[in-house]
Amino acid sequence: MQISKQTFVITGAGSGLGLATAKYLSAQGAHLALLDINAEQCRCAVNELQSDSAISYVVDVTNEVQVEDTFAQIKQSFGTVHGLVNCAGVASAQRVLSKSGKANPLSGFASVVNINLIGSYNCARVAAQYMASNASEENGVIINTASVAGYEGQIGQTAYAASKAGIIGLCIALARDLASSKIRVNTIAPGIMATPMLLGMPQNVQDALSETVVNPKRLGAPEEFAKLVAHIIDNDYLNGETIRLDGALRMGPK
Repeated sequence: MQISKQTFVITGAGSGLGLATAKYLSAQGAHLALLDINAEQCRCAVNELQSDSAISYVVDVTNEVQVEDTFAQIKQSFGTVHGLVNCAGVASAQRVLSKSGKANPLSGFASVVNINLIGSYNCARVAAQYMASNASEENGVIINTASVAGYEGQIGQTAYAASKAGIIGLCIALARDLASSKIRVNTIAPGIMATPMLLGMPQNVQDALSETVVNPKRLGAPEEFAKLVAHIIDNDYLNGETIRLDGALRMGPK
C-alpha cells in the first residue's frame, strides 16, 4: 500500500513512538488522524507537523463509544481509513505481592491490560469496519505495538508483559479473521527505545540499558520504529507477523 494521500489513524500520537510515526508518515504525504487521551499533546502534535492533512482527536482508546464516534468523525473528515497504527499504551512496575507479602490490588493489572490490549483491539475492530468498505486490491493495514516484554517479561512486569503478549497472540488471529476483507495485520515488538519517558532517566541508567543491547549498543530511535511502520505499510506480502525491533536484546529477569 502506498503512503501518500492515504489516511492513517495513529493512537498515542501525542508523544514517543506515535509522534515519531506521525512525523514520518506526514513527510511521506499521508493524511493523518492523531488520537491521544492528552488534549495538550494532541494539539502540540498537530502544530509540530505543520500539515493541513492532520487532525487531532482526544479519545480514550478503552471507551467503546468514544472510539466509534471518533472514527465516524474521521470518516467524515477524510472520507475513509486506510491504516491504523496502535501506539497508545502504558507501562507499569508492580510485583504480585507487596513487601509485606500481601497481594496487590487487581485494579492495577486490569488497568494495564485494558489500555494496552483491549484498547488496541477496540480501535482495530472499528478501523476494520471502515477499511473493509474501501473495495480496493488492499483495503487496509493494521499495525499494533507489542514489546519484547511480551516474550521476556521482567520482575514487576506481570501486567505489562501479559498485555503485550496478548497483542502478539492477537496478531495472527486478527490477520486471519480480516483476510477476507483484504486487511493485513502486523505487530512491532520494540526493545529499549529512546522515548521521552526513558530519556528522562539519569544518564547512567540509560548507559546501563544500552549495554544490555547486543548490537548496536544503544537505545532504539523512535524514527527507526516509524521506518519499520512505513515498510510494513509498503510491503503487501507482510502479514500476520510480529517483528522484534530490539538490536538482538533478550531481557533478563530484572
